[in-house]
Amino acid sequence: MNPQGKLYLIPCTLGETAPLEVLPLLVKKAVEEIDHYIVEHEKNARAFIKSIVPRKSQPDLHFSLINKYTEEIDIPNMLNPCLNGIDMGVISDAGCPGIADPGAAIVEQAHLKGIKVVPLVGPSSILMAMMASGFNGQNFAFNGYLPIDKQDRKKEIKRLERLSEEQDQSQLFIETPYRNNPFLESLINTLHPQTKLCVACDITLSTEYIKTYNAKEWKKIKVDLSKRPTLFIIQK
Repeated sequence: MNPQGKLYLIPCTLGETAPLEVLPLLVKKAVEEIDHYIVEHEKNARAFIKSIVPRKSQPDLHFSLINKYTEEIDIPNMLNPCLNGIDMGVISDAGCPGIADPGAAIVEQAHLKGIKVVPLVGPSSILMAMMASGFNGQNFAFNGYLPIDKQDRKKEIKRLERLSEEQDQSQLFIETPYRNNPFLESLINTLHPQTKLCVACDITLSTEYIKTYNAKEWKKIKVDLSKRPTLFIIQK
């Protein structure tokens, strides 16, 4: 009986950055050797693979898709190559697989099947934003998207602000990029004037913008975040 293959969690860039500027050589080595992948979108994954290993044969690649359209019942069978002794890779659309990413469901199945999971080093916008914020890096929470409804959003911002103060916990969240500007305005107008807010945008890109001020100071600042991947962090 062949030994099982391993499941490699392969990070990718957070945007149009030369891969080897932000990724270690171990990621390149893994991509050179692996032909079976589980990805969010095949087109994006192929482009990333080509960018890091230009000479790799694209026709030899095999892809399974895991995204919001994937049926849960289909996920376990995606790991069949590993059960047959073939190493596989998971690639998300940006950053690290399994972190705010559907790849977590594949990793869960790998553990259930006894498949060895190998996480590789790469850029995580969540961790890099925390590193650069100056906030409490020992106690923080990522909350994903906040409600779209204005009143529900205001209540949630206030709830997270209270939680931050009560537990000394940094609170992270994101917004759909084209709604970043009104979202920032909503934060500034809802938070206590002295609550600190970090805006971390275009992390690792040439247009990177990371600033921390309190809500009162942010009212004086003009920045255009439209259509730019951004993390927002508050600490009371």
